[in-house]
Amino acid sequence: MTGGSSSMSVPPTNSGVKNVRNKKVAKNAPGQRQDVGWQHGTPVNDGSRNIKCNYCHHEYSGGVFRFKHHLAGTNSNVEPCVSIPDEVRKEMWVIVHRLQTQLIKKRTLSEDVVEVDVEDGKRKKVESSSLANIFKRGINSQSTINDAFKKKEKEDTDLQVATYFYNNAISFNVVKDEEFIKMCEMIARYGKGYKPPSYHDIRGKHLKTKVESINSILVEHKAAWKKFGCTIMSDGWTDQKRRTIINFLVNSPMGTFFLKSIDASGISKTSDKVFKMLDDIVEEVGVENVVQIVTDNAANYKLAGQMLMDKRNMLYWTPCAAHCIDLML
Repeated sequence: MTGGSSSMSVPPTNSGVKNVRNKKVAKNAPGQRQDVGWQHGTPVNDGSRNIKCNYCHHEYSGGVFRFKHHLAGTNSNVEPCVSIPDEVRKEMWVIVHRLQTQLIKKRTLSEDVVEVDVEDGKRKKVESSSLANIFKRGINSQSTINDAFKKKEKEDTDLQVATYFYNNAISFNVVKDEEFIKMCEMIARYGKGYKPPSYHDIRGKHLKTKVESINSILVEHKAAWKKFGCTIMSDGWTDQKRRTIINFLVNSPMGTFFLKSIDASGISKTSDKVFKMLDDIVEEVGVENVVQIVTDNAANYKLAGQMLMDKRNMLYWTPCAAHCIDLML
């Protein structure tokens, strides 16, 4: 190289192109829209992150993350959609619940500074001292999601139970019955997938099992009647067909046992027939076990009770106190 200066040409670099190619594009950036939430909403082309719901047609800000809470109906800083189909709402709730669970798992208190996911695919650095509060809010948010979904599911289930009562003309008082409450608890304990017994199971196998169970309980009550003595109680009422039905129950220190019901339409007005009916019940329970028998204090029952005491001098006829009060009032 003599006498003159030489210049070296530097070839152009493609590092700028590589940087552009390697730059991560958010999955919810314009032109991407990969999030499942975009299947149910339309972006508003005004430069904002607003989304228009395909079901209620309202606009919501905050991006697709907040929009999914609108679809799921979690009431998490956004009002729920009132027009969304139930199957779509449940699908979105599952997605939101899974994302919330993943977010909580990613958070850790072991580092001074950590990165956590925020909405629309972005990440944010936070200090571990403030992360404890974020973690706590995440748990509360997840609890809110569960509560919101359970509340909707509870309302739907209650409506179905009420519809069953309406369609089958079942007395509303049945919901207070201990057996009904116990049945609901056992179905809930069984969990998803429970199938009710068939018509043939209820009228066959289960009926036989229940009769055997009640008969075994009756044996225990009969032993108590013999040991302590007992009281026969009658309760008369009229059914929808205007028939006079009398229920007979036996009470002892062991408790009250339902014995039987009798259609007394043709005998309740005649004292002789009433006496025969009461005497047969005493025979069934056991003459040596009966201390007293309680009936209404109408004239025919009063006369039948006196006839019974004349025949069975070991027992007493007692008028029903509740019936006396009813007549007084």
